[in-house]
Amino acid sequence: ADKGSPGVTTTAITMAAVWPRRALLAELDPSGGDVALRLRGPRGAPLSPELGLISLAVGARRGMRPEQVFEHVQRLDGGLEVVVGLSAGEQGSGLSGLWGPVGELLDLAPGVDVIADCGRLYTGSPAAVVLAHTAAVVLVTRPSIDAVAHLRARAGAVLRELDRRPGRPPQVYTVVVTSPRDDSSPKQIEQVLRQAGLPVPVLGRVALDPKGAG
Repeated sequence: ADKGSPGVTTTAITMAAVWPRRALLAELDPSGGDVALRLRGPRGAPLSPELGLISLAVGARRGMRPEQVFEHVQRLDGGLEVVVGLSAGEQGSGLSGLWGPVGELLDLAPGVDVIADCGRLYTGSPAAVVLAHTAAVVLVTRPSIDAVAHLRARAGAVLRELDRRPGRPPQVYTVVVTSPRDDSSPKQIEQVLRQAGLPVPVLGRVALDPKGAG
């Protein structure tokens, strides 16, 4: 995302929960995670903030193997596997230099597709390093004029960031969180991005449904 809260975390949780293969949700938002606050483990047990991104980063520093990623995974009530994020943004300072290795470990974790919630991709975000290890980057937006303007700027910045990385960059896409009856916004947003010379297709829309999301 860029500014605001367009629904990145809810979209990531939903995508991981309905993914057609085994999926792992990784909270990689440097500002802190929400899953441990919103959701519970089996039989309503609270999730441990100590087991997740922090412990995975410690393992990455020590040179762990990709198959050991699952030692840092917790399971939600319902079965979804998650790497719980930071309890607070201040913890991110201890991960300096480890975002890339964490991204590589998640990319190489065997037998699982990883859906990573990277939060706001502001300029200089530590999570931006993770993008080089992804198969695709999805930017989430709302259809308001200000949100689309920020999306256009953020898409350009993400593309430039990826071009600076070695290897073939991943494709960047957009998803629009909007009313189920809104047929025009995704097409209009794709046209705005195309006119700006940004190769960022709109994959589609996610229904704006606060009650269902809750």
